[in-house]
Amino acid sequence: MPLTTKTALVLVAASLLTLTSCSSAADTAGGSAQGSVAAEQQEPLDLSGQWTQMNSESADSYQAAIIDGDTITVNWVNEADSSAALYWAGSYAAPGEAADTYSWTSEGDTEQMSSALLASGDDTKEFAYADGVLSYELTAMGVTMTVEMSQD
Repeated sequence: MPLTTKTALVLVAASLLTLTSCSSAADTAGGSAQGSVAAEQQEPLDLSGQWTQMNSESADSYQAAIIDGDTITVNWVNEADSSAALYWAGSYAAPGEAADTYSWTSEGDTEQMSSALLASGDDTKEFAYADGVLSYELTAMGVTMTVEMSQD
């Protein structure tokens, strides 16, 4: 009988190990699914696309930006006469990781901006992103303001 009891204990222990490993596999599978959701949420911040100024004092005159690849271009837009004029052309360094906020120093394409009448005279410009808003300082005619843009 001791052999049977011993055998029974071994079978119970083996059953418990099997149940535990099945439970762990299910947990792991669930964890992987959750992990992939978490991985999707952890994608690097993507600011590429079109942006439009939200805080302009005029409904038909504002700034608009395009982030494409490793460049950012900002234009003065005047809907009244259907025109756009370059304000900034520079570098864009995309974030390499997930983030809620981000900032970078854009190196201006001074050659391109030198021939644009309304372009910034700066060599670099600080851009920041937080809470869905892209912002930077703009100085024109002696007045400095913070431009705030939302993505289209």
